Amino acid sequence: QVQLVEFGGGSVQAGGSLRLSCAVSGSTYCMGWFRQAPGKEREGVARIYTGSGSTRYADSVKGRFTISRDNAKNTMYLQMNNLKLEDTAMYYCAARSSGYCVDFGDLAKSAYWGPGTQVIVSS
Repeated sequence: QVQLVEFGGGSVQAGGSLRLSCAVSGSTYCMGWFRQAPGKEREGVARIYTGSGSTRYADSVKGRFTISRDNAKNTMYLQMNNLKLEDTAMYYCAARSSGYCVDFGDLAKSAYWGPGTQVIVSS
């Protein structure tokens, strides 16, 4: 059983930065961040393998967001820089304890999820 809790959401002006944290309990194989804006489908933002640290990003956040993990602290992070209005969404962390994690769809299957944290970007 894996349990996840997100921290660090809030309101920020466009161009600003936020860092999200996800506290993880249990063994994980891969982890990631997803987001869902009102009226839109959930989308994958970034993914990281717990062991190797290999990462993958959505095109919309490449060069602005950085996913990382600290296995000693059982915590995953999402550093978000140069935030845009369209980054406004509920952000969720997700994790799998085994299986495929090549793309976001793989990760979302049979994943454990956190309750989410709201990010609001204003002009």
